[in-house]
Amino acid sequence: MAAGDKKTSDGGSSAWSRLLSDLPRLRLARRSEKAPGAPEPDRESGGYERMRSAIEDDFDEELEMQLEEDRLDELADEQIGRDPSKRLNRKVYFDELFRLQRELVRMHDWIAYKKLKVLAIFEGRDSAGKGGAIKRITARLNPRVCRVVALPAPSEREKGQWYFQRYVPHLPSPGELVLFDRSWYNRAGVERVMGFASPEDVEEFFRSVPEFERMLVRSGIILLKYWFSITDEEQEFRFHMRIVDPLKQWKLSPMDMQSRVHWEDYTKAKEEMLQRTHSPETPWWVVRAVDKKRARLNMISHLLTQIPYEDVPKQDVTLPPRIHHSDYVRHPVPPDLYVPEKW
Repeated sequence: MAAGDKKTSDGGSSAWSRLLSDLPRLRLARRSEKAPGAPEPDRESGGYERMRSAIEDDFDEELEMQLEEDRLDELADEQIGRDPSKRLNRKVYFDELFRLQRELVRMHDWIAYKKLKVLAIFEGRDSAGKGGAIKRITARLNPRVCRVVALPAPSEREKGQWYFQRYVPHLPSPGELVLFDRSWYNRAGVERVMGFASPEDVEEFFRSVPEFERMLVRSGIILLKYWFSITDEEQEFRFHMRIVDPLKQWKLSPMDMQSRVHWEDYTKAKEEMLQRTHSPETPWWVVRAVDKKRARLNMISHLLTQIPYEDVPKQDVTLPPRIHHSDYVRHPVPPDLYVPEKW
């Protein structure tokens, strides 16, 4: 069975874990029955409803993001003629996303436990959905184990360094999963197309990068490279949405505008990049990303299959009782220190 399809073993499958796993179905379908196998907490004390409410709140961020995306999907159906019936069912999407996110938690526990070094590179055209996929991967993971690297344009000092030098400090240490939101492949893409790198620089990159990546693999790094692929029409629509949506305008840069002008140049650069830097040791994986929801599910599912993992042995956790001292007095907080409660 593929890692992305693993069922949680008995060791990591407490009754409350099953309640948590079943919550998206309960919330989206508005069902009132308890999850199968869940214990019967003391409902009269209010503990059951309080715990259920806390678990629901944990999912709200994803639900809030998705409400905005649903609106954009409807606009896309109208603007570029997509068939609404082919959209992934919203309930199916959340069921699968939350299932995969549980598996990501298990996988990142295993990475930390076994001191693995995992590096996943996210590349693709502007607005291809790399950031959205990264958000869904990191949403429930420990930031001390899983971190994102998104470097700005190189400084004058960095421009004079060995090209790969500024990326090396961000490589994973034992027990880390690192996600590069763009990477050294900038040289084969934007730097090449926009003239920031000379033809000689680009050719040297193509000569160097296969051996550089083989060095990473020999050092024990698990290297995964993903290319998010979208169509010309889809990118144009997403850029239009960034122009008109105040919440997304910060995503739009002058370089984005130029990427529209140079669509064909980027296509040629991408095709050569994939052809010259794909190898058995460090293969490229192309994600069809016109449908963001399917792209995220497919990419995360694939990631889980690339790192064999198991449940990590864990000790039972018991909350210790609070110590009470007879002379302890909690002093009131001055009213003017509180944030005004408008809601």
